[in-house]
Amino acid sequence: MATTKRKGGASGSERTNPRVWLYSILLTLQYGAQPLISKHFTRREVIVTTSVLTCEVAKVACAVILMARDGSLKKVFSQWTLVGSLTASGLPAAIYALQNSLLQISYKNLDSLTFSMLNQTKVFFTALFTYIILRQKQSIQQIGALFLLITAAVLLSIGEGSSKGSSSSDPEQILFYGIIPVLVASVLSGLASALCQWASQVKKHSSYLMTVEMSVVGSLCLLASTTKSPDGEAIRQYGYFYGWTPLTMIPVLANALGGILVGLVTSYAGGVRKGFVIVSALLVTALLQFLFEGKAPSMYCLVALPLVMSSISIYQKYPYQVKKKES
Repeated sequence: MATTKRKGGASGSERTNPRVWLYSILLTLQYGAQPLISKHFTRREVIVTTSVLTCEVAKVACAVILMARDGSLKKVFSQWTLVGSLTASGLPAAIYALQNSLLQISYKNLDSLTFSMLNQTKVFFTALFTYIILRQKQSIQQIGALFLLITAAVLLSIGEGSSKGSSSSDPEQILFYGIIPVLVASVLSGLASALCQWASQVKKHSSYLMTVEMSVVGSLCLLASTTKSPDGEAIRQYGYFYGWTPLTMIPVLANALGGILVGLVTSYAGGVRKGFVIVSALLVTALLQFLFEGKAPSMYCLVALPLVMSSISIYQKYPYQVKKKES
């Protein structure tokens, strides 16, 4: 029991650590803006695999620069082993590579707020896999906060279901190329997040090193898939940068920054709290959608957003506490 008590005690420092708040705010802004950035700067002709691969390369470059800047680069790579890398990063890397491809497909077939609302369901799957893998329990109040979040998601679903603004008018295309890909991506995200938290907190793996390893493994998986995939055929026929413009790098770099921040937030605050940070990006998405697309939030959205904020507050305020056994 003494070893598990650390989880309850750590939560207080996570809430007051300025670094956690900084990373969380930056991640919220990035996640909230990403759907609009991708929609406005990525042409539909762009081959999905090329944007994902370029993003992975950008993440590696950013992580290496950050490690060199904080002086940990030489030490980290001198202690690196192939077995340790595959154990900590191999499976999450493959999962995240598939997740990123699914998200890229979904971006193009859902409006921004619907995408963000469905994408935030990853917090439930993260909580589930965190319990299965790390045995990290939730308090009664935290379970209540999750139900508040479910209620908010249902309200947002109703509101978006009656509104226009999807990038496609074909219901089957929206379902199979929009809704299903983002929901599968959420399940995969929950599993990968729990595995990353295990590697970071149990195996003490560096967050930046994990980013590099996962990007390299994920890129190799994607490159292997291009031998048979339609994207691979399109790259061979039209070229790697088909449909690209200089502005295409904006969403690619923004997504790379998000990947770095996800690793940092997971390492410092845990996967479930990272999920709540991502849910709060709904506020940013709704605001940006109103400012840049002139689409006012529905009444359902206005009711749901306070529920999202309340659930975040409750979850942070009432962490699970391990009860001491009385002799």
